[in-house]
Amino acid sequence: MSEPVPEEYRKELSNRHINMIAIGGAIGVGLFLGSGKALNQVGPGLMLIYAIAGLMIFFVMRALGELLMYRPVSGSFAEYAGEFIGPWAKFATGWGYWLVWIVTGMAEITAVGEYFQFWFPELPQWIPALGALIVLSGVNLIAVKLFGEFEFWFALIKVVAIVSMIAIVVLILIFGFSDAGDTAAVSNIWSHGGFFPNGPTSALLAFQIVMFAFIGVEMVGQTASESKNPQQVLPKAINAVMWRILIFYVGALAALTALVPWTSFNADGSPFVQAFALIGIPAAAGIINFVVITAALSSCNSGIFSTGRMLRTLSEDGHAPNAVGKLSSRAVPSRAIAVTFGAMLLGVLLNYVAPEEAFTYITSASTIGALFTWGMIVIAHLGFRRKVARGEIQANTFRMPWAPYSNYVVLAFLAMVVVLLAFDSDTIIALYITPVLVIALGIGYVVSRRRSAQRETART
Repeated sequence: MSEPVPEEYRKELSNRHINMIAIGGAIGVGLFLGSGKALNQVGPGLMLIYAIAGLMIFFVMRALGELLMYRPVSGSFAEYAGEFIGPWAKFATGWGYWLVWIVTGMAEITAVGEYFQFWFPELPQWIPALGALIVLSGVNLIAVKLFGEFEFWFALIKVVAIVSMIAIVVLILIFGFSDAGDTAAVSNIWSHGGFFPNGPTSALLAFQIVMFAFIGVEMVGQTASESKNPQQVLPKAINAVMWRILIFYVGALAALTALVPWTSFNADGSPFVQAFALIGIPAAAGIINFVVITAALSSCNSGIFSTGRMLRTLSEDGHAPNAVGKLSSRAVPSRAIAVTFGAMLLGVLLNYVAPEEAFTYITSASTIGALFTWGMIVIAHLGFRRKVARGEIQANTFRMPWAPYSNYVVLAFLAMVVVLLAFDSDTIIALYITPVLVIALGIGYVVSRRRSAQRETART
């Protein structure tokens, strides 16, 4: 006799799972690899850029947190966009976020294949990429608790790597052991051209780089309906976001630039590899390669989790086929995860057969998608607060600080980042893609509304 198919998710994510998912979402591959380019462009002032961008993300998360305390649901910000902005907003936010994680997942599994070639240069990169996708999809199909366990350990590896590096640098500054002790000094942070040696323009343009290191921090909202104690654990996890950004980004950059002058870092390499090598750890490149693979696997794992839940949310409102919204006997959206697997598999194949430029165009969609998602969270929160003010909804104690003024500041900041995309040849592609995405989502919404209307007519 087959097991009954559940209609709701199971609450199997514990406090430690949620906290580490929140930490993992705040630490992306970009910190270990992309920070070298940004540091070379800006100088030590990159710490301030990360702090400002982190503050904006913190406000986004507080807005999301207040909405989650009002009604913790799967689909989170897509649901809130539909309720407080309009049905079109739920469609656009849901599919937009699904696309963000699909293309991000494509990039991450491809990265896994590339990083494996560090140890196995003769191994075709599609083999570890495909293996990673199969394993992570299987993890998500088995149970949400297993997903939580994988994310817990993925996040822990990233945290240990960063904290260890910071702690070792502090010891070097105090006791001066290892060869790096001859050059290490806190004064390195400001003694080589100042805090912003390349001027304010380069610092301003860095926002478009650092913001995308935070893609995934909002994923903690997707865990609300499967958390054992969402009212207790989610506020704590969200409140800790700013401290985590200060420690893992600002703290790590402070340690790096104190260890050696910022001018010593290569824009094309990982500053963490160079830092570990200077400390005297011969396997520095291998260690960071392992950590980066872990970060990429974590991102892909989160993407499969998020897209599966978001696709089910869309199907419940008729914005996606009803069949993909069915839960398995293990209370996971197995069909939605299978669709995600197919889409990400297409990404592996595309990267294998197509030129690099074609893949860059596709992954650029995640850039605009992330900014759009964060903006919709903040706008939905404004709608929520208006209903609270009219007495239509009861307020909760976990409120976004200084709203609605902080909402407008965040929206202005996100708009500024969009404008800055036009000033970089690598990111302007995202602006070219935006009209295509808007038209596609618009057509999709019209088709979805017509089908819903036809179904209603057929029922009557």
